Amino acid sequence: MRKMILLAATAALVVAVGSAAANTVTVTITKNGYVPNSMTIGQGDTVQFTNSDTVAHQVTFKSTTGVTCSPNPLALQPAASGSCTFQNAGSYSYSDPNAKGKKTFKGTITVTAAPASLSLTAKPLLVIYGGHVVLAGALSTQTAAENVDVLAQQCGALSATKTATVQTTTAGAYTSTVQPLMNTAYTTKSKAVTSSAVTVRVRPTLRLTKVAAHRYSVRVSSATSFAGKYASFQRYNSTLGHWVALKSVLLKANSTGIAPTVATAASFRSSVRAGLRVRMTLPQAQVGSCYAAGVSNTIRS
Repeated sequence: MRKMILLAATAALVVAVGSAAANTVTVTITKNGYVPNSMTIGQGDTVQFTNSDTVAHQVTFKSTTGVTCSPNPLALQPAASGSCTFQNAGSYSYSDPNAKGKKTFKGTITVTAAPASLSLTAKPLLVIYGGHVVLAGALSTQTAAENVDVLAQQCGALSATKTATVQTTTAGAYTSTVQPLMNTAYTTKSKAVTSSAVTVRVRPTLRLTKVAAHRYSVRVSSATSFAGKYASFQRYNSTLGHWVALKSVLLKANSTGIAPTVATAASFRSSVRAGLRVRMTLPQAQVGSCYAAGVSNTIRS
């Protein structure tokens, strides 16, 4: 029963979205002609023709490019209805070929272009420092060879900056590969059209190494220093099925980082017995708001 209710709610939502995206307007065919005989609609809208006369009428368009009608041809008996959907912008004139010379059996439908929009997705949305992210989207006009600027607002920045310009291809699609240094909000822009923002989160890179019996080192790479922050040394407890913290390790500045990378590191001892799975983490409280919590590789103690 619960599943049926969920399906019904989903179906209702689809209908609501569909009706919000496209409209249906009505033209009445009377003995005196079309009412109204001129209208303006948007791309994707539908016009329903209803024959309220006592004789049959036919609706014939001068141009049918982007027009889909049902029935086709649109020949309507008294009290019958048919509809046409318009996918292309432009002006469409129509008439009844059986009512030649009668000006009232001529009409015009003006279809206005839908406002342009620009979509944007990012994959993955969570990346380890040094990793790449693919931005992708499409221009709703489906125009090729249009310039699209990629804008990035890095955590802490007051405004976004342009990082690249790419061109749209078939159907207005575009892609761009970026390498965020910390949590970054991306948008794209083509002329006056700007996409919604997509935020990519970045984990600092943690590399754990066993250098000798009971001796370990950890190196953290990011675009900011984590000197003075504490990493957590953990072992996996197979009985409990989760990781258990063994000790906190203070990170110190390290001079081996090459800009824009800043390295912090630590060497430490642990008496954990050999052969266990161990790792390092850098919790959210330590990395702050500009990074996602970090997790190292897993090694054997």
